[in-house]
Amino acid sequence: MTRAAHGEDESAPSDNSACIFCEPRGRNADLILYTGRLCYVILNLYPYNNGHLMVVPNRHIRDLASTDADERAELMALSRLAEMALGEAYSPHGINAGINLGRPAGAGVLNHLHIHLVPRWNGDTSFMAVVGNTRVLPEDLPHTAARLRPIFERLAKEDV
Repeated sequence: MTRAAHGEDESAPSDNSACIFCEPRGRNADLILYTGRLCYVILNLYPYNNGHLMVVPNRHIRDLASTDADERAELMALSRLAEMALGEAYSPHGINAGINLGRPAGAGVLNHLHIHLVPRWNGDTSFMAVVGNTRVLPEDLPHTAARLRPIFERLAKEDV
């Protein structure tokens, strides 16, 4: 949830004590799929499609300009690993990969950089999202995590 949703001023200096990405091992530890040295992969708590995940740096930084070379390298390496794992687990027709920087760009968490990877299939645009303002996902998050976690572990070991 955004700081604004908690009644906080988004223009104020960021406070990582309330950041959902800085303390994921508490509230959402069961959503973590893979942990690297500088970044980790976590399922989106409010997915757009089955398998919707994010690659997140451990460090509380708000944009790519704030990353160092090692963080950028690991963000991309884990995004690649995520693409491979999603392909194996779900055989999507495509994947949206993106970074939303700032509210006008659609960022839900404004002060902690993260890369979304969303599996897509031909015709997956559902009338429920348009008419009912809701999404229907046939797979719950614990099942998604159980499905993807072993694939990440195996692919990471193979990718030397």
